[in-house]
Amino acid sequence: MGWSVAVCVVAFAVICIVHWVYRWRNPRCNGELPPGSMGLPLVGETLQFFAPNTSNDIPPFIKTRMKRYGPIFRTSLVGRPVIVSTDPDFSYFVFQQEGRLFQSWYPESFTEIFGRQNVGSLHGLMYKYLKNMVLNLFGPEHLKKMLPEVEQAASRNLRRWSSQEYVELKEATAILIFNLTAKKLISYDSQKSSENLRQNFVAFVQGLISFPLDIPGTSYHKCLQGRKKAMRMLKSMLQERRAKPRKQQGDFFDYVLEELTKEDTILTEAIALDLMFVLLFATFETTSLALTMAAKFLLDHPLVLKELTEEHEAILRRREDPNSGLTWKEYKSMIFTSWFINETVRLTNIVPAIFRKALKEINFKGYTIPAGWAVMISPPSVHLNPAIYENPLDFNPWRWDGMELNGASKHFMAFGGGMRFCVGTDFAKLQMVVFLHCLVTKYRWRAIKGGDIVRTPGLQFPNGFHIQIYEKNVPKHRVQKQLYLDKPAGAW
Repeated sequence: MGWSVAVCVVAFAVICIVHWVYRWRNPRCNGELPPGSMGLPLVGETLQFFAPNTSNDIPPFIKTRMKRYGPIFRTSLVGRPVIVSTDPDFSYFVFQQEGRLFQSWYPESFTEIFGRQNVGSLHGLMYKYLKNMVLNLFGPEHLKKMLPEVEQAASRNLRRWSSQEYVELKEATAILIFNLTAKKLISYDSQKSSENLRQNFVAFVQGLISFPLDIPGTSYHKCLQGRKKAMRMLKSMLQERRAKPRKQQGDFFDYVLEELTKEDTILTEAIALDLMFVLLFATFETTSLALTMAAKFLLDHPLVLKELTEEHEAILRRREDPNSGLTWKEYKSMIFTSWFINETVRLTNIVPAIFRKALKEINFKGYTIPAGWAVMISPPSVHLNPAIYENPLDFNPWRWDGMELNGASKHFMAFGGGMRFCVGTDFAKLQMVVFLHCLVTKYRWRAIKGGDIVRTPGLQFPNGFHIQIYEKNVPKHRVQKQLYLDKPAGAW
């Protein structure tokens, strides 16, 4: 009797597991789901998605499934069913239907990292309110005022780097941009502060796009710890500023405090702190990666460097005083520089995925997207599509000649799209243009070591990118001789 009961229990358990696995692999749908595989129960295809690769092409995870299933397919990541779009039409449709058929969504692990009330997780009136707050800081009128400050910071840092044996460019540009942004946001001065705010973001970055396992020792755990420390510092700064308010508005913190004191405000302290955290991270990490890749592309493509340098040196020749600072008119006149930046961000693909969630059941090109399912848009699949860009893996800024591009389009989504087009885009471009202007007009540089990339799926430089920077008026043979004398064993 006991044996028969045990057999029945085991049989029932097996039937339940088999049914559960079947339902996992074959989700219910009122129509036809896009083809694909849901992978293992719960885990899905998360491990394959995070698998490191060194390719500049479409990520292997995406490319393999595109060939097998087509431009729209289904998968499962971190326990959620996901529709992946490599189709420009569908991706554009998703962006344009923000707030009606789709809304911004990111996996639970991202929400834990960026904060549950971060700008990417908020919708409707609150999102528009925060967007206007950020535009108050990064709008054209404020950028015009910031231009001299950005140029001074770039010139000062390049001058210092040129006196060093070599510099790790990703880290150096990250520090430059972080210090500049933190000063504008919260009047933070790394030289005067007793705590290193950016160090917490270093830990944050290392685990941002990693497997979401919150166990001591893992990158994800270190990432969460970095966030907690950074948030404690930001909250402490906000409280200090509240206790001793300043008479005149000097930075973004002052603006936030003013908003918090209004009777009809919808802003809360928690939302304000999450916003500050996201702005600090987004402004320095992505731009420093783009600048590092830009310097690398210029070394690999001498004709591009020549064309870029000629454009910037021509600006100097047209001035009455060649040592005067960049003007807004000069900045807006840099046509080839604009092409160069577009091509850099197209090939670099710093943002490997953009997530949305279907608010209701949607039909598109014969497929049904169930309500509640996530949609992952793959910018690299658009930017590296040979049907859109001829020889897409070639670095060719001239391809942008004649192309009008004032924002996102069906074929270019490096800065997002739709109503959530990145509000910091103009600030990022300003920093890149000014840095490149200072670099190509006054300096030469050469690679020393590193420069290899890994995508997991976010872009990383596991060995850094070490370069030597020297002033143009220093003869090249002297630099090469000094490099040989100073070279540590095994450095090259």
